Amino acid sequence: MPRIVDHEQRRLELATAVWRVISRDGLNAASVRAVAAESGWSTGAIRHYFSTQDELLTFAAQLMMERVPERIRVHLEDASLAPFDRVIAVLEELLPLDEERRIEVLVFVAIADRSRIARGLDAARDAAWDGTRYLCRRAVTGLNGRSGPDELTAPLDDPDLEARAARLHVIVDGLSLQALMYPRQMPPAAVRATLTAALHEITR
Repeated sequence: MPRIVDHEQRRLELATAVWRVISRDGLNAASVRAVAAESGWSTGAIRHYFSTQDELLTFAAQLMMERVPERIRVHLEDASLAPFDRVIAVLEELLPLDEERRIEVLVFVAIADRSRIARGLDAARDAAWDGTRYLCRRAVTGLNGRSGPDELTAPLDDPDLEARAARLHVIVDGLSLQALMYPRQMPPAAVRATLTAALHEITR
């Protein structure tokens, strides 16, 4: 019988190999040849799915960004969490608090930098910004007893709440970069404490 190939599984394997190469060796090392060596595939097999490095990076970024909402959905559907704890749990999914999330943040930062010259990557970069801002808007509206944003990219009608959401967004991004760049000075416990204190201040 002919061998049945699970193309989605193969693409996932390639994306995972891209993440490993970027995490270990940096973005510039994530060539088709390097990913082939990491995944155990031939370069020809990889080019069957992705003809250029940027196509491969774009797919890896998009797949990575699908994983985060899946984890966030679990927290949103957890009825046992108090509203404040739910917001903390959701925002922590954006922070490099374990190895999986550290790799995600590292890959995103590398791809965001690459997007300055690779136009195909700017959509993934902008989608990540929109997603984080949306979560911050939901956080400040929910904890202030207000209805959340109607659309992913729509600003809040209340200028004060929109300003608070923008401030929270900056805090989340800043914590993410500090935890990534200075893990000794900003271990997970310090990141969590800083986020909790900031959220209390922003929503009081």
